[in-house]
Amino acid sequence: MNDLYGFQKKYLRGIAHTLKPVVTIGQKGITDSVIKSIGDALDTHELIKLKFIDFKEKKQKEEMLEIIIERNFCEVAGVIGHIAILYKQNKDPEKQKIKLPVR
Repeated sequence: MNDLYGFQKKYLRGIAHTLKPVVTIGQKGITDSVIKSIGDALDTHELIKLKFIDFKEKKQKEEMLEIIIERNFCEVAGVIGHIAILYKQNKDPEKQKIKLPVR
């Protein structure tokens, strides 16, 4: 997947505004089951919110997001406080729910 442009991230953040977090990361951090849950949610919804519960440091969240991005091949549309917005376009054009704006 190509990196998202700023205007595309803004568009995705606007869509995500009404969404509730579907995956929470607690004290155990990133586990295989958390990675699988995130992957399943992205395959189903394309755009999800992820909530960090026990990790308050920005550096910790950034490190975890790097692992999530690497393992799920997704993009971060934004991080607001303890909530991250993740996007992964569905490979099947007929199942794509979100049409990103283009230049």
